[in-house]
Amino acid sequence: MKTSFQILLYYKYVHIENPKGLREAQVELCERLNLKGRIIIAKEGINGTVEGTKEATAEYIRFITADSKFKNIRFKKSQSDGNSFPKLSIKVRDEIVSAHLGNDISPLEVAGQYLTPEELHNLIHSDQKFYIVDMRNDYEQAVGYFANGLLAPFTNFRDLPKMLPILKDLKDELIVTVCTGGVRCEKASGYLLQNGFNQVFQLEGGIFSYMEKYPNEDFLGKLYVFDGRVTMGFNTEDPKHVIVGKCIFCQGPADCYYDCQNLYCKGKRHFISCKSCLEKNSGLCQKDSQNLTPFA
Repeated sequence: MKTSFQILLYYKYVHIENPKGLREAQVELCERLNLKGRIIIAKEGINGTVEGTKEATAEYIRFITADSKFKNIRFKKSQSDGNSFPKLSIKVRDEIVSAHLGNDISPLEVAGQYLTPEELHNLIHSDQKFYIVDMRNDYEQAVGYFANGLLAPFTNFRDLPKMLPILKDLKDELIVTVCTGGVRCEKASGYLLQNGFNQVFQLEGGIFSYMEKYPNEDFLGKLYVFDGRVTMGFNTEDPKHVIVGKCIFCQGPADCYYDCQNLYCKGKRHFISCKSCLEKNSGLCQKDSQNLTPFA
């Protein structure tokens, strides 16, 4: 039986005159529809992930797209069990995705051109020279990535400037930036253009949309998502599906993240493990976790 719950992933860069007022309207709407999730609102736009029944999420889409500012938002939908978020959180911030670039320019002013999943697929399967640059964090890349992609050495999106020296010899090459749903690539692609890169594109709809269109093809493994599912794949029973993640203990194939069960853990609180090693180590991220001092 198909689930009656689903998750909406979406964003929109658009000028919002009164972020606090929009937050109040979103709180009222989400509470009325019994939606949970996270929404960030700033003067530069909105970035959200919400979960609810299919009827509630459909109503949410109808309501938000009735506003002309949001009428062309692309909502990415996926099935869920209704327990992916513990609560509703709607906040007003300075940015809808934190880059902290100082002289940051809005994606409405400078950003890479869009490549649809179909266009990127054709490019991958052509003889044309180009580079996929993965703008996600290292722990996201650990369970899934594009074959032959360049993986950014990020622990946080604020590490974006670290890519400049890595890509310094590619300023005249064709570059395609990729991230989960597209919101980070809006700024990442614009940042590269600001810094002298000449052929910068971004994957429209992000990796999510590519995996949905071409499951288990070109993108290897699973997609890290920022909700209770942690990772997700499309048609993972397909023999072509591969596990690229590795257990931190035995280095065997694994693609499930776990939170360390030691409350005093100062190490890798969020780690990949196979079930055998997880049980063997009592859910701890390190064999000596019981000796660690309280988490600061």
